[in-house]
Amino acid sequence: MLRLPKYPLLALACCAAHPAWAADRPEAAQEVPQIRVVPAENVKIDYAQVLRVEPVYQTLRATRTEERCDPEPAPQAGQARQEAREEAREEGLWSRMVESVRSVFGGSGAAEPEPAPPSPPPQTRQNCRIVQVDREFQRPIAYDVDYVYKGTKYRSRLAEDPGNRLRVRVSVTPYVPEAQARPQQANP
Repeated sequence: MLRLPKYPLLALACCAAHPAWAADRPEAAQEVPQIRVVPAENVKIDYAQVLRVEPVYQTLRATRTEERCDPEPAPQAGQARQEAREEAREEGLWSRMVESVRSVFGGSGAAEPEPAPPSPPPQTRQNCRIVQVDREFQRPIAYDVDYVYKGTKYRSRLAEDPGNRLRVRVSVTPYVPEAQARPQQANP
């Protein structure tokens, strides 16, 4: 003989009777879920006239090191003239020496252009130091575009400059207001 406990059977009977109780209540008739219909979206591609394009810049900062040298003090005017005279005198001595050697070895009287004397080796830089130089760079990252479509002005931020015409996506859907909130009825 199989005995079942009384309480599980009681719970099962209550569950089966619940829909019958709900049908007797007046609020239950109002709780029927409504089916919501989502209208289809109508889409087309058209062109708008661009009024203005304004680039949006990103500012980047960079630091690098450079060698900076102070200018060497300029020689006085009298000292500069004296140095120029000494250089001219040395050039004259050098050219006379070359001419005399040519004449001894039987060179022609016409002087060939002589090579320039070797330049003195560059002097080591004085008054130089390493300094940090800050630099700023700007690059466009976007474009604010003002355009007009069907008489209405719009503004959008785009990744690229669109030119004179902007391709736009036009979407038309019917306006369906949300369901009005119903006032709750008091339970008797």
